Amino acid sequence: MKPFRVVLLPGSVLPAGPAYGRLLEILKPDVDAVAKDLELYQGDAPPPDWSLDTEGDGVLREADARGWETFHLLGYSGGGAAALALTARHPERLRSLALLEPAWAGNWDWSPAHTRLWQRYGELHDLPPEEFMPAFMRLQVKPDAVLPPPPPGPPPSWMAKRPAGISAFLHAFDTYELDRDRLAAFAKPVLFVLGGMSSPDEQGDNADRLSRVFPDYRLEVFPDRHHFDPPHRAEPERVAGLLRAHWARAEAAA
Repeated sequence: MKPFRVVLLPGSVLPAGPAYGRLLEILKPDVDAVAKDLELYQGDAPPPDWSLDTEGDGVLREADARGWETFHLLGYSGGGAAALALTARHPERLRSLALLEPAWAGNWDWSPAHTRLWQRYGELHDLPPEEFMPAFMRLQVKPDAVLPPPPPGPPPSWMAKRPAGISAFLHAFDTYELDRDRLAAFAKPVLFVLGGMSSPDEQGDNADRLSRVFPDYRLEVFPDRHHFDPPHRAEPERVAGLLRAHWARAEAAA
């Protein structure tokens, strides 16, 4: 059997290498994969015209350079939101979609709790940089979730770009028009991986709303994980098994 062709998009904090390194080690040699860094961070500051479509265009360029007419797409957090946008725009290029807690999933049918949460995200813009990241992380998990401590030593150089990049994502979520009807026409398999300790007002709401959109949708919950202790890094063996089954089913259907 030919290896699965997969593009993996990271979230708005970790670069693609450390985000997916262990998962890709486990998936070898079944997968011909590229963990692609975000276009958002190619320069010193976010491009002034950056949008979720900028990330999708970057994915298509990568696939074209590899000669991939179609491929499986996986995205975590902000990369998951970009993956949804690409799915709506170019469904013909995808063989399947895997979403690891997408940071945003459209602006329709929000619950009142989800709406209040996004109002709180809007308040982050007024915080000084040293308070921004802790507040941003705390909003995404349950109150009793334990957040990982900062790694020892000085922060890596790439970390300086993250507050501006996260702000760019939050602005995109306010302004981007994700086409629900085009997502509903996507009949290929969709897998949503959810951490049970993530905020139910955000990820729980996203998972529930997307379950009513995609015709071939599966939700897999990891009860003890959350957005900053995500399943693909904390339990990569189990996630790898889920992905292999997901991609195999998509290939069989194709």
